[in-house]
Amino acid sequence: MSNKTEAVRQKPEKPIDKKDVEILKLLQEDANIATADIAERINMSQSPCWRRINQFEKDGVIKQKVCLLDRNKLGMELVVFASINLNTINRKTLEEFEKRIVAFPEVVECYTMTGMIDYMLKIVAKDIQHYEQFVRNNLAEIPNIREIHSHVSVTEIKMTTQLPLDTQL
Repeated sequence: MSNKTEAVRQKPEKPIDKKDVEILKLLQEDANIATADIAERINMSQSPCWRRINQFEKDGVIKQKVCLLDRNKLGMELVVFASINLNTINRKTLEEFEKRIVAFPEVVECYTMTGMIDYMLKIVAKDIQHYEQFVRNNLAEIPNIREIHSHVSVTEIKMTTQLPLDTQL
């Protein structure tokens, strides 16, 4: 399923309640936590807890379970936010740009933007030389790019994959 399709998925049929939030918070902290442990920690029996988790997966609330890697320990010390503007904007040029961008492993996030920027990319690279080669050999080769502005991250203050579930009830 494409990212565009995922973005327009329907909300779950049943509204998310406080027990659901507790389950999801625990799963965001550790996707490997056993259902029995979740049920015990939120004072629920294991079968209904399992059914809720299973329904979250069916509804797409839980998209996938992954391992989060430490990029610094793997030698990927540079994070760059690149703003991209295109020369021409129409369905064909947008689709072509997006098709090319999703193929680059260095691009870990890509967003369309409002205002003065067409796209914002989060790019992870080994170092500044790796980033320069990525721009020269990949980004600069994409047709229709008018300008690329690179913003190099100096210090990571906060990075999380956990959504603010408590604020949603």
